[in-house]
Amino acid sequence: MNIDKYWIWLSKLEGITPREKLSLIKKYGIENLWSIDKSQAFEVLNDKQKVDEIFEFKNKDNLDKILEYNYKNNIKLISINNENYPSVLKNIYDAPIVLYLKGNEKLLQNLGFSLVGARSASEYGKKIAKTFAYMLAKENINIISGLANGIDTYSHIGAVNANGNTTAVMGTGLDIIYPKENVKLYNTIIKKRWISYFRICSRKQVKAYQFSSKKQDYKRTLLWSTNSRSK
Repeated sequence: MNIDKYWIWLSKLEGITPREKLSLIKKYGIENLWSIDKSQAFEVLNDKQKVDEIFEFKNKDNLDKILEYNYKNNIKLISINNENYPSVLKNIYDAPIVLYLKGNEKLLQNLGFSLVGARSASEYGKKIAKTFAYMLAKENINIISGLANGIDTYSHIGAVNANGNTTAVMGTGLDIIYPKENVKLYNTIIKKRWISYFRICSRKQVKAYQFSSKKQDYKRTLLWSTNSRSK
């Protein structure tokens, strides 16, 4: 089986934390993990409900469809074991085991700066975000934000206006552009860099909890971009 299928399978187990998944990988290896029995899984998870989830989601046909969809839509998968996975991100407490991304993956290793803020931002706030992003992007600093309304949008616009690099951390799958009015912005920056730390890689409705999770991704991104300065 294509090794990416193992990572897709593991990334879609929502009841198991990233740290628990990493513990399973460290103990059994990503390929052997598929074949372990429930007693072996229980040794690591010590939770019957979580063990059951591992064995409930093993539909190979579904995994094949996801793999095919990703291939047709140029969605790349970078696992936590991949050398291109951001080293600083890997060192946080609950690093996602998989990144789904579109664009230039080399920017994962570039110096970055995270700009996020209110969706209902003032005109002054939007202006400052765009100006700040423009100036940083001109210095070849990757501007990282979340494609949301308000400060996020204007941070990306500032980077685009500078012909610089920008990364969008999405709270949905990479095939759902939210808000819809940012489809044009999405299409403008897609050639530069696109990252989703979220576990979704197929079509899914937008739900509030996804954006609650994205707040944690902002913290991860900020940690990554801040510590990248020391490299």
